[in-house]
Amino acid sequence: MAVDKRAVQFIMALSSFLTPFSGSSFNIALPSIAGEYRLGAIAMSWASLAYLLVSAMFLIPFGKVADMYGRKRVYLYGVAVFTVASGLLAVYPSGSTIVALRALQGVGAAMIYGTGIAILVSVHGPQERGAVLGLNTAAVYIGLSIGPSLGGFLTSNFGWRSIFLVNVGVGLLIIVTTLLKVRAEWAEGASRSFDVKGSAMYSLMLLVLMYGMSMLPKVNAYPYILGGLILLGAFIYYETRVENPILDVNLFLSNKAFSFSNLAALINFSATYAVTLLLSMYLQYIKALDAQQAGLVMMASPITQAIISPVAGRLSDRVEPHRIASVGMTATTLSLLPFMFLGEGTPLTYVAGSLALLGVGLALFTSPNTNAIMGSVERTFYGVASSTVGTMRLTGQMLSTSVAMTLFAINLGSSQIVPELYPLLLSSVKTAFTIFFAMCIPGIAASMIRGRLTGNEKT
Repeated sequence: MAVDKRAVQFIMALSSFLTPFSGSSFNIALPSIAGEYRLGAIAMSWASLAYLLVSAMFLIPFGKVADMYGRKRVYLYGVAVFTVASGLLAVYPSGSTIVALRALQGVGAAMIYGTGIAILVSVHGPQERGAVLGLNTAAVYIGLSIGPSLGGFLTSNFGWRSIFLVNVGVGLLIIVTTLLKVRAEWAEGASRSFDVKGSAMYSLMLLVLMYGMSMLPKVNAYPYILGGLILLGAFIYYETRVENPILDVNLFLSNKAFSFSNLAALINFSATYAVTLLLSMYLQYIKALDAQQAGLVMMASPITQAIISPVAGRLSDRVEPHRIASVGMTATTLSLLPFMFLGEGTPLTYVAGSLALLGVGLALFTSPNTNAIMGSVERTFYGVASSTVGTMRLTGQMLSTSVAMTLFAINLGSSQIVPELYPLLLSSVKTAFTIFFAMCIPGIAASMIRGRLTGNEKT
């Protein structure tokens, strides 16, 4: 059956816009939400972490289900769940339900993340893969750039609940367009059985490990972290012995391009995701900007990413992707350095300029790195590879958020952020950026040593 490639590109671009828009607009609205429900810094962070944690827990299992039973089917279910959760957040929020409904959004996001890139790569050949991934990445960054500004505008003028109504509208548009325009289905792993035990072990491992990290620096965090690491070892041991594993560990052990590309992605997202959260708090508390003004400053990075990503994607079809991604990782590392010296009197142009450099680095890294990952596996593993890309992103985002949460817990405790605590908040922000800068250095090495793709990996 002929596939309308343009329709697929449009639909996937919409969903690639939807999830980052939701996250970035939610982050910019967090101070307003915290003020209404009297949430402390830790509770605010959990509202973001719940979404990431649940997404990561279910991403690999849903990617496997999509390979077996149909990527479009799982994708549609995911958009529907995300849309329903967004509607509930708009009409039935409370201090106790926000975290739960954000977790439900995470379930839908896992289905979207585990299928979107796989569908794109299934439809397009190797010679156009980088170009479509670049355009798709641009949609992600458009969502990130519009999220803070539109989220700030909506929060300031219509209340923070209005940002979820935008999610509902975009979600409904995706569902209708997919049903009308995309008739094909992709289930190239239909003959395989589903690894229920491995899926349960994987999800439990992430839950225990990340819950422990969220409790740092408390002493009772360490048993959870240790338990998560033990479960990780048990999961790897089990997956190497089961016939149809939920995650083929041999992809990491025998495929250098796949393993080091994923490691570079993990480090990149670990070092950059919390930038939005940290700068949102810095700009609104330390610099006394409102949500809309803060959103405008923070547009510098995603706008730059949206402009450069399509170029980087097309270039990765002509030049070895790891070379471009390594340049991007280096630029990302350098962009974090200025944030280590933020102060009360730091000019907004300094912040915006540093964010623009960050945007250049992320644009040069993301789509070429994804091209390298998807180009290193066979078609039957597209769903799992797509899910692995998402897992590295979400796990990195959780690690990044956990670093911020830990520093907030050490310096601020569970107190609301009042002017007397602003010096401690600023100290937390600067320390976080110092940690993120140091994390990026091995990321450059991982990106450079992965090597070039072989002929088999390009087809």
